[in-house]
Amino acid sequence: MRALIWLIGIFALAAGVAMLASINEGYVLVVVPPWRVQLSLNLLIVGLIVAFFSAYAVLRIVRRTMALPGRVVQYRERRRKEKAGRALRDALRALFEGRFAQSVKFAGAAFSDGDNRSMAALVAARSAHAMRDDTRYRIWLGKAAEQEDESRVARLMTEAELAIEGRRFEEAAERLENLRLAGHRHIAVLRLSLRVASALARWEEVLRTARQLHKHKAMSEEQMRSVVRRAHLERMRELDGDAEGLAACWKGIPADELEDRRMVERAVPYLAAAGQGALARRTIERLLDAEWDGGLARLYGYCCEGDAVDCLARGEKWLRMQPKDAGLLFALGRLCLNAQLWGKAQSYLEASLNLAPSVETHLALAGLLERLERNDEAQAHYRAAAERSAA
Repeated sequence: MRALIWLIGIFALAAGVAMLASINEGYVLVVVPPWRVQLSLNLLIVGLIVAFFSAYAVLRIVRRTMALPGRVVQYRERRRKEKAGRALRDALRALFEGRFAQSVKFAGAAFSDGDNRSMAALVAARSAHAMRDDTRYRIWLGKAAEQEDESRVARLMTEAELAIEGRRFEEAAERLENLRLAGHRHIAVLRLSLRVASALARWEEVLRTARQLHKHKAMSEEQMRSVVRRAHLERMRELDGDAEGLAACWKGIPADELEDRRMVERAVPYLAAAGQGALARRTIERLLDAEWDGGLARLYGYCCEGDAVDCLARGEKWLRMQPKDAGLLFALGRLCLNAQLWGKAQSYLEASLNLAPSVETHLALAGLLERLERNDEAQAHYRAAAERSAA
């Protein structure tokens, strides 16, 4: 349709020009002594139009001819970039496919011919690392470092990640510290930092990083709780026997993290061994009032140094609601031992032993019977504890 309209327009223009030319009787006289030339005005107009377009065409040809060397250079540069781009894409595809030797080959071609040399060097470094070729890995990392441009962050991230894979955690920590000082604290950096801090037993950093990841919704509640639990318990294990250190560590745990029953259950023995079990008393009472747990109830007997009578009263109140809980009966037995209520202690411990025999209960009964100078019975419980421990 468009071609038809153009054709009609051209014919109409030609008809109009012909009509104008037919009524134009003018002429042009050109005098160049000793010559005189008389031309029709129509012929002159046609000649000028032809001359204009001829000159324009000649100028275009000359201009294109003069620009030809530059266009050839641009064409070759474009072809070089296209070739390098294809090589880089091939290198990435080979890397993802697991063809690491081919990836290094393509990345080398992209590095030689392309402008994105740093990315090509990093791809080659990853492939060399995957082949366990440490020499080529270091060479390509060095080449990437020479291209110190906007790819610096990518290089440091790559070095940190590959160092973690190679269990070179100190090296990874150094790269991540450089990123942190440069203000890069995005989620990927935090995840790598968490792995490095955990491997290097930097538990304060593990706690801080896990909380940041959870805040940024990069770690679920359950994942964060597991990591935080391990960090707290490892710190306590390192402080085992240091009463002041353990007390400070426990007091520094946020209240919401003390809701983790598994962490509390495993932390109390460290506190009790250092004579700081009373610090966990209120926490255990709160958790047991919220939801009953026989394992936590068993630990309650280690958390009442110096206040056994008050704890005993609270424990016996629980006993009315949980009369068959072996853990609670063991705790009450220990509390009676602390309060020197020997008869009640024996009664509670024997009741616990009947419900759920354990090494701890046998040993507590053996110690009580030794105090009462019933050595034969105490030896029987010691033997039972040894047999159960060896089983």
